[in-house]
Order: sequence, then structure tokens, then C-alpha cells
Amino acid sequence: MDRLSSAYSALADPTRRAILADLTGGPKSFTELAAPYEMSKPAVVKHLRVLENAGLVARDGAKARPRYRVDPKGFDDPRRWIEEQARFWAEALDRLDAYANEIATQKGGSS
Repeated sequence: MDRLSSAYSALADPTRRAILADLTGGPKSFTELAAPYEMSKPAVVKHLRVLENAGLVARDGAKARPRYRVDPKGFDDPRRWIEEQARFWAEALDRLDAYANEIATQKGGSS
């Protein structure tokens, strides 16, 4: 799966979005991240693995006691894609508006 698809797939899950929101306050241990969720530790590990594989979360520190943090670079592809879409639709709507104004002017001039 490409990075963009991995990122959007990871972001599609509300638990993973909540984990990312938790990490916006700074790096956290697994225990700190898992505490608010009523799910098994392996389930939390799976969510973290999906976020890591998508490049949205990075793990630092010793393997036995890692700290998780948001990896801003992981958001580059989704951000670029959204910006491209926004630019495309803004230009398309501007052209549609110009065309509608041209039609209105033509109709107004022939009355």
C-alpha cells in the first residue's frame, strides 16, 4: 500500500485518531497511551503498529520502554494531496463562476 493510502487508512479509525490527538501533547509511553482505552494491550499495539507503518507515529528510546510521538513528516503526503484537491476544486469553481457570469451577461445584454 502506498504512503498516502496507508495514512488515510490509519486515520480512518477513531481510536487511532484519538491516539494521535493524545500524542499532540508530546511523547508518551505505551502505558500512558493505553490507559484511556478499554481494550487489550495487544489491540493498542496493533493500533500503534498501523500508525507507525503509515509513518504517522515514531517510536524512540529503548525497545523495552519506547516512547511514541507524532512524526510530522508522515502527514506530508496527505497534506499535499488535500492541497492539490483544494487547488483543483477552487480553480474549477472559479471557472464555473466565470462561465455563469458570462452567461448572465449575455442574457442581460440580449433582453
